[in-house]
Amino acid sequence: MRQIVLDTETTGLEPREGHRIIEIGCVELVNRRPTGNNYHQYLQPDREIDEGALAVHGISNEFLADKPRMADVVEAFIDYVRDAELIIHNAPFDVGFINHELALLDGNWGRIEDYCSITDSLVMARGRYPGQRNSLDALCKRLDVDNSSREYHGALLDARILADVYLAMTGGQSSLLLGDDEESAEEDSADHDIIKLERSEPLPVLKASTQEREAHDKMLDVVAKANGGQVLWRG
Repeated sequence: MRQIVLDTETTGLEPREGHRIIEIGCVELVNRRPTGNNYHQYLQPDREIDEGALAVHGISNEFLADKPRMADVVEAFIDYVRDAELIIHNAPFDVGFINHELALLDGNWGRIEDYCSITDSLVMARGRYPGQRNSLDALCKRLDVDNSSREYHGALLDARILADVYLAMTGGQSSLLLGDDEESAEEDSADHDIIKLERSEPLPVLKASTQEREAHDKMLDVVAKANGGQVLWRG
């Protein structure tokens, strides 16, 4: 299962007013684990950045002056996301901008949905936490995800934070920001001796009652709803 957590930064809020993407950040998860095969690209938008947007992400036109345009990187970007599930917070915003960029290019690039599926983590959060604030910052606080490095919005940084939020929200976190990877886990386990307990009698096998099985199935239904229908523990 290949998932791409994606975020963009833009010159403003509305592509129909000529606003453009200036940064794309993607974090790859395979079987819910970060691979390190991330995608990050700044783009020259060929227009001025709104002051309001500049205050949010801090990316200036001067910084972007020598960056490539979308036409220069579109093939590599599409190849990267192809056949993956994109995880995006407030997906209509980012998807709308990406499709606007594709429409401006020569050639028939179609829409991003032609290459991959889209999951909106904001819709998922609203289903799980109805009536509560579900911004990325609010979810970080609720799920105990560290976002202290987020002085400005940045596409790759926000994608990393969203990946942590998504993993925590869907049944278990594998932190990207704290270096909690397989190598560090192996180092931790090496510091502890494993003690094998010997038993003279076999352990009793206790089967679940009908009431317990029904309660278990109800809990799996809740997990499935929060995880887009995917449940690892249901046969």
